[in-house]
Amino acid sequence: MIAVVFWGASFIATKFLLDEISPETIISLRLILAIILLTVVALINKSDFTINLKNHFRILLLAAVAVFHLWIQITGLKYTTAANTGWIIGTAPIFIAVLGFIFLKEKLNSVKVVGIIIAFIGLLLLVGKGNPLNIDLVKNVGDLLVLFSSFTWGVYSIINKKISLNYSPLMTILYLFILMALLIIPFNINQKAIDSVIHLSSVGWISILFLGLLCSGVSYVIWAYSLREMESAKVGAYLYIEPFVTVITAWLLLKEEITILMLLSGMIIIFGVYLVNRD
Repeated sequence: MIAVVFWGASFIATKFLLDEISPETIISLRLILAIILLTVVALINKSDFTINLKNHFRILLLAAVAVFHLWIQITGLKYTTAANTGWIIGTAPIFIAVLGFIFLKEKLNSVKVVGIIIAFIGLLLLVGKGNPLNIDLVKNVGDLLVLFSSFTWGVYSIINKKISLNYSPLMTILYLFILMALLIIPFNINQKAIDSVIHLSSVGWISILFLGLLCSGVSYVIWAYSLREMESAKVGAYLYIEPFVTVITAWLLLKEEITILMLLSGMIIIFGVYLVNRD
């Protein structure tokens, strides 16, 4: 629950930061802070830091997809609301199910297909503000980018299922973040990015510390340990709460409007996702 609450609020923290620094800089700072925290945790746990090059090449593929995913998501957040982002990101399990059916030959029964259709209807209502015919690709570029980031998370999840790694969950995440940082940081080696970090406001620093230490560092560790102690289905069920956390937090901190239509559309999406993921 703690991890899901942090992740739900992460879109609000990111929204604050987008007023001051670029998406690339947000990702870089978030990864650097998470790497520092996870390294400390790994040292305290006396984790094995032995590197397997074969595993690292596989993690590098995951890192490339994950960086692209984050960049699209944060860029999309510039052009849409945090609340909309929370609901749309909730469609990620749909893409995981469809891609799993295509590439992993996983079952996709009639109930799951109905769930996909229902979630898609909810998405059209959300983006079209009640009328799917009103969807303007130019005006809704933010929603579309966020939706595409849900697809890339599906790609990431399928690749993650296809490859096998010998590292512990903690070390896998640490090495993943390190490789992601190596991929994105070169895009921030310029005076504009450096100046934006130097002049970051107190709200900006609180936001990036929250994203790096709590959303990336603490939450990923909590999630890994939760999966070890509980059934994956029970752990995954908590993700249904994330969009509601985002909407409430966006209303409280960003003063974003919560409409009946938004809640109805969001609940239709969640219901559709539930049908896709139920046993």
